[in-house]
Amino acid sequence: MPENKSTGGAIATTTLEASFPAPLGRAHARRLREIYRSAGWPCQDVLEIELLAAGLLQRIAGPAGHETLRVTDTGVAYLAVTLVRNRAALSKHEALVEHVACEMVRAGRITWRGLGLRAQLPPAEEGGPARWCMARPDVFSIRNTSVQEYVDPIVHEIKVHRADLLGDLRRPEKRAAYLDLGGECWYVLGCDAKGRPIGTADEIPLECGVMVMEANRLTVARAAPRRSRQPLPVGVWMALAKAAPVTGLIDDEQGLLADAEQN
Repeated sequence: MPENKSTGGAIATTTLEASFPAPLGRAHARRLREIYRSAGWPCQDVLEIELLAAGLLQRIAGPAGHETLRVTDTGVAYLAVTLVRNRAALSKHEALVEHVACEMVRAGRITWRGLGLRAQLPPAEEGGPARWCMARPDVFSIRNTSVQEYVDPIVHEIKVHRADLLGDLRRPEKRAAYLDLGGECWYVLGCDAKGRPIGTADEIPLECGVMVMEANRLTVARAAPRRSRQPLPVGVWMALAKAAPVTGLIDDEQGLLADAEQN
């Protein structure tokens, strides 16, 4: 019988494709980081299959017969490479926004970046009509609670350049919009090229809290005053429902997973 060249070619192509893992992207790196920080419970999805095939994950059989996942040395090296690449891709402002957002997630809060929220401003004159504007806080977060009065919204405004900070301080209406949205408003100040904070707490209006980024850690220079709790307007809830919050595993949840594995 004549040789079926098309079938033989298909088999050869399939064998060749099987010898190379699928190209890895951001979703793979994100999953790898999550597994590295967790107890390693498998999801058994496509991402996991591709990470296993690439040799970045290893299956470990437990004493009770269940399997967990461990990031291999190759996987750790891959995470280090992606971390360097991600840091290079982020601007100074974006990096600080990301840092603050992750801190809010670790604190158990539901967090958003770059939202456009409708806020109410005081009347321009006594007895005049209320004014409205679109506020765009760098980071907006609420407590993870089912009681509407306890959501305690917080706005974080990120500043990494001195000129930008001074220009922002000359805009009281912007702060009024943030205070209308959140129970607390914080200014987060970065550092200049010499490692010095771009501003001091004395320069920030008293109605706002101040954080300073020093040595890659956030420190509180002045706490934000607590305001009376107010429910979020329906318009804000609608905007939050349409936007995707910042994702990430919370350290407390990781501890629970680790305890479950030990038990």
